[in-house]
Amino acid sequence: MKNLKKWTTLTSKMVLDHPWCKVRRDEIELPNGKIIDDYFVNLKPEVALILPITSNQEIVFVRQYRHAVGDFFIELPAGSFDPQQESAEVAAVRELAEETGYVTQAVRKIATLYDKPSKDTNQIHLFLAENVVQVQEQKLDITEEIEVILIPVTSVLEKIAQGEIAVAGTVAALFLGLNFLKSGK
Repeated sequence: MKNLKKWTTLTSKMVLDHPWCKVRRDEIELPNGKIIDDYFVNLKPEVALILPITSNQEIVFVRQYRHAVGDFFIELPAGSFDPQQESAEVAAVRELAEETGYVTQAVRKIATLYDKPSKDTNQIHLFLAENVVQVQEQKLDITEEIEVILIPVTSVLEKIAQGEIAVAGTVAALFLGLNFLKSGK
C-alpha cells in the first residue's frame, strides 16, 4: 500500500456562518509542498435516512421538490439532526413519522457513509425499518411539501435503472438495505 500523506491546514476561517449554510475557507499545504489558499469546506449537519418497508413488502418513499436542481425526486425519508440533541436512530424514526405518518417498532443500522468527503463534513446514517404502519398525518416543516409513495420491493431496482430513483443516499440505502435483508443479517 502506498504511503499517502494527509494535507496540512495552515489557516482556517469561517466565511459563511448561517444556520442553513456554513462554509469554511482553509489554506492548506499539500504533501508535495504546494499551497492552496482557497480550499472551501461545507460544514453540513449529520443526516439520518431510513428504509421503511411495510408488511406488504412495499417501500415507503417520499416525492418532493428539490430547488437546487429544480425538479422532483423520489427519496427515502431523511433529515438532518444534531448529534448533541438526538441520536441518529431517533432522528431517523422521527423523520419517518414527520414526513410520512408511518411509524416502526424497531430499526436496524445498515451503515454510516460519508456524503461527499472531498468538500462536505457530514455523514449519512442509514437505517432499516420493517413492518412500518401509517398511524398519523404528516407533520411537515414550512419548506416541505411531500407526497408519500409506496413502491413494491420487487420494482425498486428497475426504477433505479430507469432513473426514476436517482438520489445517491437513497440508492445506496436501497442496495445496502435490500442486500442486508437478502443475507438475513
